[in-house]
Amino acid sequence: MSIWLLRHGRTQFNDERRYQGMLDIPLSPVGAAELRAAEFAPETVYVSPLRRSQETARIVFPDARQIVVDDFAEMDFGAFDGRTADEMAEDAAYRAWVDGDCTARCPGGESRAAFCDRSCAAFERLLDDGKTCQGKLLVIVAHGGTLRAVMERFALPERDYFDWMSGNGGGYRLSFDAALWDARRKLRLVERVSFVREAAQC
Repeated sequence: MSIWLLRHGRTQFNDERRYQGMLDIPLSPVGAAELRAAEFAPETVYVSPLRRSQETARIVFPDARQIVVDDFAEMDFGAFDGRTADEMAEDAAYRAWVDGDCTARCPGGESRAAFCDRSCAAFERLLDDGKTCQGKLLVIVAHGGTLRAVMERFALPERDYFDWMSGNGGGYRLSFDAALWDARRKLRLVERVSFVREAAQC
């Protein structure tokens, strides 16, 4: 079975480098226009509850049925959502969070550990579902943080959280081997992927 993990397309907040977290920001017109349809057509795509994920899935996999997984939502940045790093340069709470490697609980939000635990638990449930694993494809369209959490915990080769950065409309294809999953809870990275039109990536 092939597993495709994709990040949503560009939003205005992405272009402005704003934390968007749990805010329900749509794709920007440019972000929607630069996405392309996939060469394959899964019957089902698992998406986050946020519309930028669902809009991306609708463009890349237009014929797929979408199943919302609430725990695939982006990390809740709480008081930081909607703001840029420059705007918070003098914010003591933000500086303390950054200086702590962005691991502490965001004011009014969640910690990275809590976020990773919920994202990865949802992913594990899908992989442990016999019906899911009987198919040839498992496709998930979610968020940059969701992908980093899953890849850090389950991917081979092993890399740190921030080493799994993915551009908008991009992500990873992994292979599922039942023996490896049962023994080590690991998946093998096959390749990085992108569903952004080539001209838009220049």
